[in-house]
Amino acid sequence: MKTLNPIMISGKEMLPLLEAGKGVAVSTGESSGAWAKAGGIGTVSGVNPDYRNDDGDIVMPTYKGKNRIDRHEELVDQGIRGGITQIQIAHDIAAGEGRLHLNVLWEMGGAERVLEGVLEGAKGLVHGITCGAGMPYRVGEIAAKHDVYYYPIISSARAFRALWKRSYHKHPDKLGGVVYEDPWLAGGHNGLSNAEDPLKPQDPFPRVLELRKIMNDFGLDQTPIVMAGGVWYLRDWEDWIDNPDLGPIVFQYGTRPLLTKESPISEEWKTRLPLLKEGDVALQKFSPTGFWSSAMHNDFVLELEGRTERQTDYRRKPEEGFEAEFTFGARKRAVYMSSEDKARAEGYVAAGYAQPLRTPDDSLIYVTPEKAEEIHKDQVDCMGCLSQCRFSNWAENEAHNNGRKADPRSFCIQKTLLDIAHGGDVDNNFVFGGHNAFNFGLDPFYSNGFVPTVKELFDRIVTGD
Repeated sequence: MKTLNPIMISGKEMLPLLEAGKGVAVSTGESSGAWAKAGGIGTVSGVNPDYRNDDGDIVMPTYKGKNRIDRHEELVDQGIRGGITQIQIAHDIAAGEGRLHLNVLWEMGGAERVLEGVLEGAKGLVHGITCGAGMPYRVGEIAAKHDVYYYPIISSARAFRALWKRSYHKHPDKLGGVVYEDPWLAGGHNGLSNAEDPLKPQDPFPRVLELRKIMNDFGLDQTPIVMAGGVWYLRDWEDWIDNPDLGPIVFQYGTRPLLTKESPISEEWKTRLPLLKEGDVALQKFSPTGFWSSAMHNDFVLELEGRTERQTDYRRKPEEGFEAEFTFGARKRAVYMSSEDKARAEGYVAAGYAQPLRTPDDSLIYVTPEKAEEIHKDQVDCMGCLSQCRFSNWAENEAHNNGRKADPRSFCIQKTLLDIAHGGDVDNNFVFGGHNAFNFGLDPFYSNGFVPTVKELFDRIVTGD
């Protein structure tokens, strides 16, 4: 394999290997600090990280406020404290080696406030910001203000063109790189557009080449592109290394660092990874963000699939095609549907899915009374973890409402991601992962249950394996 040569990243020449920021609370100071110490770019997740409390203990975010607005303020405060805590831990572990980046989601609740707060509170310790999940127009301005580099995460050349023309052209010197995140293979939330088929992955090379041509037009020919999603063996990407058409390339690893000694995920999760088969991680569209996302297909996802499948259209008044009356709830509310859907609805109720719930799309889904109670409680307990949430109808506006009915086909992402990050059941939580996670079971590096340190993994990757 070609030798992997150092390139300039966030003001330092180093090997172009970057650990992805995995939230909630999965890319911690321990894991990202170890990656930086090994000679790469470690990324601390700024999405609801654990923080150091007044007693000096590391604790997970909790919420005590009586209403959404109070809990949202707690979320922002804890997010700032957590980001500072984890960056400080990473800085101490890295001991001056590598680079340290902070990852935030533009669509997370209080994103700008959290980002500004962490950069101010950990001044001089953060070298770069990665930011995606939306169109982060202001991240360049924020990075320039705090004298750090910024790395927008995009999934198409068109998205970068829009960001550059609207904002980034004002702050070219701090654009450290552009992260191309493959919308079909990356873990977490994915940037598939409405014009792209989730079942028909596209080759990343021509898409990245298109991005490079646009960047060259803007005078960014020496600005690195970070290839994210689907990267496992570097030998599979040899044609990308020192390719004059692509320019400087950095390779991002998100899934492989999950299975290291420094990774904070539970032993149950680590044990499950080598058992995954191809297709066990797949695209879903249940996230309350409205984005596609890649997650493990487990009982949690099966239950969400069941909610959507047990769905019937209705009308509030009878009209053509919707003449059959269906009553539900303690007040025996009447709606109208087709005779076929009424028969289906009665079958769902008879099978124990006796609680119909309204969706924003004039349909009913059918769940057990216990699940209905859980859904309602999760909606009431909302803390505004997103800028807009279709599950709870929260929005960061004056009304704190997205103007639509809450959607019970989705779920509280904050609740489940906090739980899985802190030892929760792998079968009954939403578990993000990249589509190449099945390689844990095929890669001889992990044979006989071997779990490497971050340094051992980093050195292995450099060899091409």
